[in-house]
Amino acid sequence: MACPNEKEAGMQQQDNLADSLNDLFTSVSNMVKSELQGTSNQLELLEKMNVRVSEEYKEFGDVASGLRVYVEKLKGKSGNFEEYVHQIEEIEKQVTEFEAVISVLDKYVSLLESKVKFVYQQQQHPPTS
Repeated sequence: MACPNEKEAGMQQQDNLADSLNDLFTSVSNMVKSELQGTSNQLELLEKMNVRVSEEYKEFGDVASGLRVYVEKLKGKSGNFEEYVHQIEEIEKQVTEFEAVISVLDKYVSLLESKVKFVYQQQQHPPTS
C-alpha cells in the first residue's frame, strides 16, 4: 500500500494539474471571447459604414433624379425656343436680302445724284463755243 504522504503528493499533483488545465481552458476561453468580440466589433463597424454609404448613394440617386427632371424641363423649353429660332433665322435672311436691295438702291441714288449735279452745273455754266 502507498504511503499517505505519497497519496497526498499525488492528489496535490492532480490538483495542480487540474488547476493548470482550468487556467489553460479559462485563458483559451478568454482569448476566443476576445477574438469573437473583436470580430463582432469589426462587423458592427462595417454595418455602420454600409448604412452610411447606402444613405450617400441614395442621396446621389435623389440628386440624379432631380437632374433628370430638370433636363427634361430644359428640353421642353428648348423645344419651344426652336420655333423662335426658326423665325429669327427667317428674319435674318430677309434683313440680308433687304441690305442687298438697299445697297443697290443707294448706288442708283448716288448715280442719279451725280447726273443731277452734272445737269445743274451744265445749266449754271453753259459751255462756250
